[in-house]
Amino acid sequence: MRWIALLLLAVISGAGVIAFTAPTSQQGGGEAVPIFGIKMPAGFRDWRFISVAHEEGNLHSFAAILGNDVAIKAYRDATLPFPDGTIIAALHYSHVPSEENNKVFGDPQSFVPGPPTNVQFMVKDSKKYATTGGWGYAHFDKDGKPGTEAALQTCAPCHAKATRDSVFTRYAP
Repeated sequence: MRWIALLLLAVISGAGVIAFTAPTSQQGGGEAVPIFGIKMPAGFRDWRFISVAHEEGNLHSFAAILGNDVAIKAYRDATLPFPDGTIIAALHYSHVPSEENNKVFGDPQSFVPGPPTNVQFMVKDSKKYATTGGWGYAHFDKDGKPGTEAALQTCAPCHAKATRDSVFTRYAP
């Protein structure tokens, strides 16, 4: 049981290190995504940690979930719905086996963040994005290029299924 806790700690630590030490060349500016008109917020890699996500299936990804000051305050105060100005970022990475860790554990059980795959944002503006539950969505590929309109049209219907103001991620203080 202890090795599971150690593995989880290693995954969270690895995702956090990657999120906070990655180059900052993609911060701010750039092209806006279609439909919602969102650009990558300046300084987003310096935001505070909310949680880590691990998605299996075809995705096989880890994500470091970060939030701006408004998001962090809302999470800490358990404020729902999230207030306007909340921005949540998901920095996604593929996950790869760690041969180094597996040698220590003695079994092929350790995975660490691999190459980045994309960065996604949720921006709360209840008036501007009223037709999508008050949230605007953005998806940028690993090179900082905006996602397609077709891909962005899938965001709101999926997030609408979440029971906490269209947000899946819970706060992990």
